[in-house]
This record gives sequence, structure tokens and C-alpha cells, in this order.
Amino acid sequence: MSTTADMRSGLIIKVDGSLYTVIEFGQNKTARAAAKVWAKLKGVDNTRTIEVTWNSGETIFPVRVEKKPYQYLYKDDTGYTFMDVVTYEQITVSESMVDAPRFLKDGQEVQVSINGETDLPMSVELPDKIVLLVTYSEPGMRGDTATKTLKPATVETGATVNVPLFVNEGELIRVNAKTGEYVERVK
Repeated sequence: MSTTADMRSGLIIKVDGSLYTVIEFGQNKTARAAAKVWAKLKGVDNTRTIEVTWNSGETIFPVRVEKKPYQYLYKDDTGYTFMDVVTYEQITVSESMVDAPRFLKDGQEVQVSINGETDLPMSVELPDKIVLLVTYSEPGMRGDTATKTLKPATVETGATVNVPLFVNEGELIRVNAKTGEYVERVK
């Protein structure tokens, strides 16, 4: 058992039978009353975002979470299939559990969060930055680099990313998987 003193960002706790990730938290102190701890929580097994307030020192119920490396295999009607790189066991998860499914490519290694109590997958996290091949892009004109103008480019996974005008078809680019933004050209 833990108390509100153990609260930290990224902690997964159980509230009213559902799992939530702590996004933000803080403490309110007044001169006369006891301190209160508040937290903004994002649902792990649902799509809700809630705010909860506890008295300081109250009991919270954290969930043990293990992160394991998995490899992306394929997508079909049942969802996305991943393979444990150590045991070669396969799991299938729904699209809502994958944080950026549009950037998944075959054979890519990801981190899967496993609930320690039930041994069920909770979420799939891609690496922060991913290297992708540009499969289609309109050609940029020479001298168009003076301004920060962007153009749409299609990458090997089928996603569209806004890139600078100097990026051409057939080049490798690094993309931020969390925001979907262009980071840099890879040589």
C-alpha cells in the first residue's frame, strides 16, 4: 500500500476499479485545514481524463507495471500483433492501445506495458524518434529554403508528415512519434 506522499508523474493507480496514469499532481495547503493532494489522471483502460483530490496521507493503490521489448509483426482484423523478443510469445492488441499506430513498420521494436496483476497488455509505446523512408513528395524548388515552409510527404508506413521543401522522395527522415513532426534528415 502507498500513500499520497508516493504520488509521481507516470504512476499507474487504480481508482474506482479503473486504471489511470498520473499526468500531473500537486498539493494545496491552507492555514487552517489539512493539506490536500490533487492529481490529473488519464485512463489506461478507458478514454476518460479525471481530476481527483485526496487528503494528505490517504492510501492510494498503485499497479505494478512491467515494460517489455516486443517486435511488431502485422495488423489484421483482430488488431496489431506483437512478438516478445525473449520468449517469442505473440500478443494481439487493439489500435487504441498503440500510441502512434500510423508510424508502425514491420519488425520495429516497441515497449509493451504489462499489468503485473493480470499479465495483460495495457499499452504499446513506440520509440520517441523513428527513422522512416519518404515514399512520395512533391519536388522542392532550389532556393526555397529561406523560409520555414513545409510540404506534405508520405512515408513508408502510409502516414503523411509535413517536411521542409528540401526533403525529396527516397530520403530517410527522423520523425517524432509522439507529435508526428519532422525532426531532421538522416544521412
